Amino acid sequence: MNQSFTSLGINSGLGFGILLALLGAFIWQINLVIQRRKERLEHHKGLFLDLQQANVRSEHLNAELAREVEQRRLASTVFEAASEGIVILDPSYKMLAVNQAFSRISGYAVAELVERRVDELACTRDASRHFTIIQASLNEHDNWQGELVENRKNGELYPQWLQLKVVRDSAGRVSHIVAFITDLSARRLAEARERHLTHFDELTGLANRLLFKERLEEANQRIRQGTSRNLALLHIDLDRFKLLNDSLGPELADQVLQKITRRLTKALPEADTIARISSDEFAVLFDAYGSLTSLARVATRLLGKLSRPLVIDGHELVISASIGISLLPDSAQDTARLVSQANKAMRQAKHMGGGTFQFFSYSLQHSTLERLQLENQLRKAIAERQLSVFYQPKLCLKTGRLNAAEALVRWDHPQLGSVSPSDFISLAEETGLISLIGEFVLREACSQAAEWQRAGLAPIRVSVNLSGQQLRQGNLVSLVRQVLEDTGLTPHNLELELTESQLLDNVEFVIATFQQLHALGVKLAIDDFGTGHSSLSYLKRFAVDYVKIDQIFIRGVGSCVEDDAITKAIIAMAHSLDLKVVAEGVENEVQLDFLKAQQCDEVQGFLISSPTNALAMGDLLRAGSAIG
Repeated sequence: MNQSFTSLGINSGLGFGILLALLGAFIWQINLVIQRRKERLEHHKGLFLDLQQANVRSEHLNAELAREVEQRRLASTVFEAASEGIVILDPSYKMLAVNQAFSRISGYAVAELVERRVDELACTRDASRHFTIIQASLNEHDNWQGELVENRKNGELYPQWLQLKVVRDSAGRVSHIVAFITDLSARRLAEARERHLTHFDELTGLANRLLFKERLEEANQRIRQGTSRNLALLHIDLDRFKLLNDSLGPELADQVLQKITRRLTKALPEADTIARISSDEFAVLFDAYGSLTSLARVATRLLGKLSRPLVIDGHELVISASIGISLLPDSAQDTARLVSQANKAMRQAKHMGGGTFQFFSYSLQHSTLERLQLENQLRKAIAERQLSVFYQPKLCLKTGRLNAAEALVRWDHPQLGSVSPSDFISLAEETGLISLIGEFVLREACSQAAEWQRAGLAPIRVSVNLSGQQLRQGNLVSLVRQVLEDTGLTPHNLELELTESQLLDNVEFVIATFQQLHALGVKLAIDDFGTGHSSLSYLKRFAVDYVKIDQIFIRGVGSCVEDDAITKAIIAMAHSLDLKVVAEGVENEVQLDFLKAQQCDEVQGFLISSPTNALAMGDLLRAGSAIG
């Protein structure tokens, strides 16, 4: 039994050992599995970290790629949108890329330019000629810039500003050359226009005052150096142009100046310089003129060309001019005096009525000084009431009675005595004093006519002459209305006279003004009829009541067939338009009888009465008539 227990113990110990051995092997296997799993986990962890890092690197790469793509897209956009031409060349100057701007500048399509050398193109001939210099600068400085004149594809020349930049790789070798091309055509045109405007008048294209002075000095220098003998200067001023400008407006006035300019250039092909030196003044230089006779012929020809009627926007205009001529070295010793003397001569021509020319002389200079003194004295005369109004009666041929009188201004100078109206009226018009004188005469005449009526005399019509300056001031109608109210004169006893030539300065404005005056009840007359350039089409539209035949026709009536015919025609024409006719300058019975036979309505002149003061005129009105 003990043996059995022993056997059993031995067997049990052996079994437990085997069990332990198996358990140890199992545990080892488990540890081995765990170890392998741990290793796999570590490996997977490493793989995961690597994957994370790869993802991060991938994101960075994607971001960099996106930035590069965006930069390239932006660069491409800038490249194509650039206003200046851009060309990318390889080191052999073959074009790799060309933007649209250079395509437009050169006239070539992009496809015609890529893969071609720049020196193969006609549009880079100037650059090709300078290629050696350009290449040397690029080799030494990696850049070159300069202005070239190139050809477009169509052969047109244009200025360009070219900039070349060298691009090198990391090894320092030339990888690319970038060219920047700017078309300078528009800039050069603007600069040329600016230079032109500096020396030429924009409206007429003539030389301006600055260029005129330069040409004048150049001509004077030639005289000093002996290469030229003499110099003539014509100063041209358009008569009454300011009135035309005020009446028609600046746009139509500019058209007049442009047409006048064309006439000047055609009429003076031999002139060395024609310049516009102010709004309505021109200067003409003749370097080495032939003779005074030739200059006179030139001036006469020019005046004839300028005075031909102009048609502007349906308006028929007659523009005359006053021309002053001075000579160097004959009358002047330097250019300043030459200009001054030409201006004085022009003013003298204007004093003579315009439409003529005048050479400068020292006697003219003396008369200019006298005229300046007279202007100062006239201003003083207006302020000190040295002026008075005389009246020249008009005789009604139908009734044989005095029914009207023309008011005429007179100047009684304290030292000079009676100053002729021919000496101061034109001066007053030139200086602007005529408006003050005109208003004075209007008030005096209306006041005196009303006074005669209050004294019991039969009402008469007083005629007052209007100046062009009064008309264009624009307040004539209101002035007349105010004077009539202030003096109490009945409107139909006032007659306003405007010369025929003044009617044409601004036909539409005159017609409108006459209609307003006529609406007031004022009578209107055309003075000096037959001496101007008015047409019957205009005459029909003027709201006038009287036509006054100029005395140059009346003077020859009865002895000159032509004057007889003209006078008859004027009377017949006026009567056909329901206008009354007044003949001025009647001095003898022959003239009077002729006018009666032609049924002229009224006459005035020395045969009837010379101009007289208000007191004597009152006596004539009381007598009733001057001729039976």
